[in-house]
Amino acid sequence: MTELEKVEKLRENANVSFADAKQALDASGGDILDALIYLENEGKAATPPGGGFYSGAVPPEVQQHTAASSESTASNERENFSDIMKKLGDKLLVLIRKGNRNYLDATKGEQSLFSMPVTAVALFLLFFFWVTIPLFIISIFCGVRYRFRGDEMGRDSINRVMDNASDVAEEVKTSFAQKSKDAKDAE
Repeated sequence: MTELEKVEKLRENANVSFADAKQALDASGGDILDALIYLENEGKAATPPGGGFYSGAVPPEVQQHTAASSESTASNERENFSDIMKKLGDKLLVLIRKGNRNYLDATKGEQSLFSMPVTAVALFLLFFFWVTIPLFIISIFCGVRYRFRGDEMGRDSINRVMDNASDVAEEVKTSFAQKSKDAKDAE
């Protein structure tokens, strides 16, 4: 499109003189849309109904409104993220407090081997599961019994499960010992 065609097109759309259209095109680097916005900002062209919104040179009042709106949106997103993190932190604190009020006790016969907060047990399981789980299983086969004590976890239902696990391990150990004895007797 030649410069004369651009000036003519801008004149038709903005209803301005050739001189104003030429000046607007020069100020906008030859872009018709930017030139139209320039004319609207200068008050030489009527703004479309509803205000219109264009890319390019945006009037200062629109820039201020847009900047305030985007700051508000960013602020809301930060608040939402910060609220979520705060809630997560609060729930984690409650969980840690409960874990510190409840204990896992290990006994062998009548002798107490150790008592550890459930929080510590959870951390061992989380970071050292490849060591913790096999030691737990081996200790059950060696006659160690585990029980939970505390307000939240010291319930009979949880401890019944722990006792059942110990009883099953004891039965497996006895059965294995009996089969070994029978095999030796058969030789």
